[in-house]
Amino acid sequence: MRIAISIGLLAFLAAAGAYAYEGLTVDAPIPTYGIVVFTIGIALLAAVCIGLMGLLFYSSRRGYDEPPHVKR
Repeated sequence: MRIAISIGLLAFLAAAGAYAYEGLTVDAPIPTYGIVVFTIGIALLAAVCIGLMGLLFYSSRRGYDEPPHVKR
């Protein structure tokens, strides 16, 4: 079963790679609004990633990741 899943996932990866290569080889100019939207998307993605990493470090330093202590 693992081999069948691995073969399926590798075929999907190859198809996605071929599609990406085909898209990168097209000589079509990118419009200005496309570059602006792409830049805004990257900035928002970076902000979300930085925020999540900050929360991860905050919760780790404050002890929120520790297992609960039950007093008996």
